[in-house]
Amino acid sequence: MADYSTGELARLCGITVRTVQFYDAKGLLHPADLSEGGRRLYSDSDLRKMRMICALKTIGLTLDAIRGILASEKPESVLILLLEEQERRIADEKDALERQKRAVDTVRETIRTGQMITIESIADMDRMMEEKHKLNQLHLTILALAMGMSGLQWASVIYWITTGIWWPFVAIWPLVIATGVYITRMYYLNTLYICPECGARFRPPLREMFWAYHTPKTRKLTCTKCNTRGWCVETYGKTE
Repeated sequence: MADYSTGELARLCGITVRTVQFYDAKGLLHPADLSEGGRRLYSDSDLRKMRMICALKTIGLTLDAIRGILASEKPESVLILLLEEQERRIADEKDALERQKRAVDTVRETIRTGQMITIESIADMDRMMEEKHKLNQLHLTILALAMGMSGLQWASVIYWITTGIWWPFVAIWPLVIATGVYITRMYYLNTLYICPECGARFRPPLREMFWAYHTPKTRKLTCTKCNTRGWCVETYGKTE
């Protein structure tokens, strides 16, 4: 059986000598033996016990709770359960922090784009973040379809140049036109605009939306509710 002095035990556990003495005074850890000179000596079992105490203290348990766990038949099993619970708690806190960060980003973007802030509840905030996510997904879907059609067009052009066969280039145009109509319709039916004047969510006529001046996040439109013309913020939505 190995014997460790107070200093050696503290070093192996990454704590101070005073911490070892403190836990000894609180009755959590007693030396396995005493030297002839009266120095405390700790065993391998004491070393494992001290590391257990440090682990339990790290996850926020009180000394009374630690004392109770050490007195149980299988303290290691209890520690594993506590660590798993702590891990779940940390994951929940991480999700909550991520949600707060998304909320901050949403409000900041709302202010930057000139959108009226009419958030009255957490549900409103959640809706805004969900709409932002869906709008991003819509943009990615449209981009993927457009790039696919562009790729087919370029492939037919290259095939024409290298082989002299032109009919694939002509044959692909009905598909390109149909895809363009589909993309336009999908985009139109899944977006709404928020008026900076009255805060209303509206869908403009297709012709106006198609030809309007626009930025990546806004379009210059006439609100169908208050008839004010201005830079309206784009958002996801299927109905007005």
